[in-house]
Amino acid sequence: MSALALGIASFPLLLALIFARAPIGLAMFAVGVVGLTLVTGSPAMVLARLKTESYSTFSSYSLAVIPMFLLMGQFATRGGMSRALFRAAGAWVGHWRGGLAMAAIVASAGFGAICGSSLATAATMGQVALPELRRAGYAGGFSVATLAAGGTLGILIPPSVVLVIYAILTETNIAHLFLAALLPGLLAALGYGVVIALYVRRYPKTAAVVPARGNRVRATLALWPVASIFALVVGGIWGGWFTPTEGAAIGAAGTGLMAWAGGGLGWGGLTEALLETARATAMIFFILLGAALYNGFLAYARVPQEMSAFIAGLGLGPLAVLGLILLFYLALGCVMDSLSMILLTIPIFWPLISGLDFGLGAGDTAVWFGVLVLIVVEVGLVTPPVGMNLFVITSLDRETPASAAYGPVLWFVASDLVRVLLLLAFPGIVLFLL
Repeated sequence: MSALALGIASFPLLLALIFARAPIGLAMFAVGVVGLTLVTGSPAMVLARLKTESYSTFSSYSLAVIPMFLLMGQFATRGGMSRALFRAAGAWVGHWRGGLAMAAIVASAGFGAICGSSLATAATMGQVALPELRRAGYAGGFSVATLAAGGTLGILIPPSVVLVIYAILTETNIAHLFLAALLPGLLAALGYGVVIALYVRRYPKTAAVVPARGNRVRATLALWPVASIFALVVGGIWGGWFTPTEGAAIGAAGTGLMAWAGGGLGWGGLTEALLETARATAMIFFILLGAALYNGFLAYARVPQEMSAFIAGLGLGPLAVLGLILLFYLALGCVMDSLSMILLTIPIFWPLISGLDFGLGAGDTAVWFGVLVLIVVEVGLVTPPVGMNLFVITSLDRETPASAAYGPVLWFVASDLVRVLLLLAFPGIVLFLL
């Protein structure tokens, strides 16, 4: 079997291992090592590559952003910031029909601004908002769908762990990516609010009207820790006061101090936060290593080059090629998590996209493509049957099966697809703040 045939055959093998519930990092690592051994015919060369790949991957200064943002999310959770966000949003819009669901979306967007992880945002806001939604008489499937969709804002509203990985893979400016994702993230939150309003109008029994609750001014003033941290981190990066890595460290330290001052973070909580951050970081870094070895195997097998040549030979226009790639991400998102998709596919697709003319500069193309990919990857987190966020929320609500959320969540998916078409037609929305 030729090297190219081995590379192509590795895709179904990798998916089979993932379906067999092998850890994704381990699956990519194993297929990469075996593939490299078969292609090079030298186990010694593979061991040497493993040594150099480990060092080159983990010695990247930019990767220090990941544990810092994860730690910031841990501190924010223990400091009660997620609950303060939900209370403030509920005080303003909770008395509308569907208002508590809208409040959950607003709170998810705010928490995503200090977390950077979709699954963490979904899990945290699920614990805070799900009991409130159930007590208010909201239907279980609609509540699960709303919180699962809101969780996706964690990887779109900056800072975002997935955007950091994309920036490293494509050598794109992280600060520019953060700024470019801000407006699409706000559009996502607005679109989800519109979806909720339309859905409860179409199905009025899914959401009850509740009395106004809480003092709006007091609830809004309680958000000063969240607002100050977001302004400090994103504003500091935007203003050039510090690098994204330094901003992440400052944000983590500031969030920790605020959580401690508010009484939500003691020595036990600090230990748990550090351990959880270490576990999540180790998982992400092992996926990075597995992806590096697997992508090295694909490069040896010339899969990216041959795929680029094949697509170029079809004679399609740049937008048609981009559309096919985005459709591929939508399909892949039904069976794979966002980080794995980015690590697996960007080394293949980015060289192809960078060679096409979209009427933008090279840097702008990288930013625009990154935000588009992030959105369609985000859709995969809620797309049935294997939307990761759906399973996170249903694990918190044992009374509601994931299938009950499939209908309502498609309304949110439709909103995402409309947003993708809008950003495809008007790249300036993404590039406006740059």
